[in-house]
Amino acid sequence: MRVRKNDGPVKWVLITISALFLFVMLILPLIYVIVTSFKDGVQYFVNAITDEYAKKALILTVWVTAITVICNTVFGIFAAWCLTRYSFKGKKRISALIDLPVTVSPIIVGLIYVLTYGRQSAVYPILKNLDIKIIFAVPGIVLATVFVTLPFVAREIIPVLNAKGTEEEEAAALMGASGFRIFKDITFPHIKWSLLYGIVLCAARAMGEFGAVSVISGHLRGKTNTLPLYIELLYQGYDFTGAFAVSSVLVIMAVCILILRSIFEKNLIKNKD
Repeated sequence: MRVRKNDGPVKWVLITISALFLFVMLILPLIYVIVTSFKDGVQYFVNAITDEYAKKALILTVWVTAITVICNTVFGIFAAWCLTRYSFKGKKRISALIDLPVTVSPIIVGLIYVLTYGRQSAVYPILKNLDIKIIFAVPGIVLATVFVTLPFVAREIIPVLNAKGTEEEEAAALMGASGFRIFKDITFPHIKWSLLYGIVLCAARAMGEFGAVSVISGHLRGKTNTLPLYIELLYQGYDFTGAFAVSSVLVIMAVCILILRSIFEKNLIKNKD
């Protein structure tokens, strides 16, 4: 792909428009979040982010994100391997289903799980007998978050596996290498950067998920409130400074993930070259 080297007015007009758009849509709101966080002083900011409920929301967010990333990493590797290394009937349907969470509204996802595991569902008596609580509990939050982040890891690995082909793996198999060794020594080195990139995207999406979690969590303060839900609670309680202070924690976490994403993306491009 050729890059146009044009120093004419069109170039600078496009750069100016892009810069203004990014400033208005991204940089300015982030600056406002930080400034408002310290509106009532540093001590108020510290008190807001070290509040008992804020810490519980942060811990829950980290746990849900970690479990989600683990689940979708395992599923992503298995799904990518299945779709790129085997031919079977219904393969296109499975591939389409992996993309389904991208097209479904998070609010709908929450409602789906409420209908599936709530009191009116057929499986509720079974769950009750087993003393398993999903709706208005942490397991429901995890399920909803896993659903909305399902495609991220798989969709980063599949193109890489398709591009690399199967020649090296087939040669290793003919030489008597086991399936695990083939994956460890041949497949994994090819997909490691795309896998890490997908994990970062999955973590970022899971960390900021609001819609599905809002429906299924029940907003139990200190129990099922993740950071996005806790921020909404503070905002609805007219504690604007506290809401922005806790929001700044999410912003910092997002920036850290963005840095990781840039590192992995750079290595991914090098690996492709």
